[in-house]
Amino acid sequence: MAPKAPKKPKTQQTPVERFLYPFQEFLRQETSSGIILLACTIIALAWANSPLADAYNDLWHTKLTFGFGSFTLSKALILWINDGLMAVFFFVVGLEIKREVQTGELASQRQATLPIVAALGGMLLPALIYALFNFNGSGASGWGIPMATDIAFALGVLALLGKRAPLSLKIFLTALAIVDDLGAVLVIALFYTAEIAWINLAIAAGLIVLLLIVNRLGVRNPLVYAILGIGLWLAFLKSGVHATIAGVLLAMTIPSKARIDGREFVAFSRSVLNDFEKNCQPEQVISSEPQQAALQALETAVEHIQPPLQRLEHGLHPWVAFFIMPIFALANAGVSLGGEFAAAATQPISLGIAAGLIFGKQIGITLFVWLATKLKIADLPNDVSWRHIYGASWLAGIGFTMSLFIAGLAFGESENLVIAKVGILMASLIAGVVGWLILRTAPQPESA
Repeated sequence: MAPKAPKKPKTQQTPVERFLYPFQEFLRQETSSGIILLACTIIALAWANSPLADAYNDLWHTKLTFGFGSFTLSKALILWINDGLMAVFFFVVGLEIKREVQTGELASQRQATLPIVAALGGMLLPALIYALFNFNGSGASGWGIPMATDIAFALGVLALLGKRAPLSLKIFLTALAIVDDLGAVLVIALFYTAEIAWINLAIAAGLIVLLLIVNRLGVRNPLVYAILGIGLWLAFLKSGVHATIAGVLLAMTIPSKARIDGREFVAFSRSVLNDFEKNCQPEQVISSEPQQAALQALETAVEHIQPPLQRLEHGLHPWVAFFIMPIFALANAGVSLGGEFAAAATQPISLGIAAGLIFGKQIGITLFVWLATKLKIADLPNDVSWRHIYGASWLAGIGFTMSLFIAGLAFGESENLVIAKVGILMASLIAGVVGWLILRTAPQPESA
């Protein structure tokens, strides 16, 4: 996990800043995104089971049309969320994957082996268990649903444990979830694709080549990538391949190297700050022209030392965590808990999902990690015990938003989607609570 940021210089707060400070502090907490996601889920369930249930369904199926000239695109609001906003989510996932592969936990073979092996176990066994429940049934296409992990919820629960969860466990679970996300992307691209429109797919391929050329030419303006990215999204939308894949592919083309060397940046910054200090005057109200020149030079250097990949990931992450995912949960988590709930909970689809997320995840992850250590191809992280691994494997069973997303692809608007949502909600709740209890009772790391 990232080290703590240095303290900001003291400034005189305005009344507005003082008012916003408690909210900003809440949003900085590790658990805040999970809390907001949970709140939106509860609101969706309460709304869908209230006298305003029809209004809930009508709202998300309201048609919205965007267009320019003769081109128009009309979709229900829920599809704008699932196809449009979720493409931004997958774009950020793609940025995280690229960063982890280049400089993070997946950068070296030895470091990457354990989370990759764990993720494979956590995907294969849940899919197999689901298939056993739904072999040749109407829900056979839903085998990808229990393969997913909701990283926001899983890490949110882990954050609730404070120092009882060692830092290395958080890193392991994060890397596992990122590999899991990559697996979900591949499953969506390969197995949840409608009839392909090859001309549109060829246009998408051409845009990817153009994006790679733009990267190679050293273009770093985010607007260029945004314009080409929107074109890529539209091409995928019309191709039959799910449009969210455009987000991941776009992320792979974003430049990830800084324009200047770190040592050069430090030396230049010191020189510029010295120039700024030389021009400081007692009781100065506004900066002088030499100081302004120094500040502008420093701003340019700061921009050049930050790769576009990291700037975009840092800038978009709050929007994904605090807007896109909560809106997705609000739109997709509303399930009627009336008399039909019990019937839905005993259907092969919901049972397969629940068994896959609850049993498949814990057994698959723990078993594959055990095999990796026995075969000496990986080691447990420092301060991480087998109890920690087992508890984390339960948390990986919180499929929630990712499972809901794949369920929508597998079943569309059919009755099977409602049944799948019941299984996802039940399993995610059980997995989160049991995982927290297991880790809560684990011995606290000596180094904590």
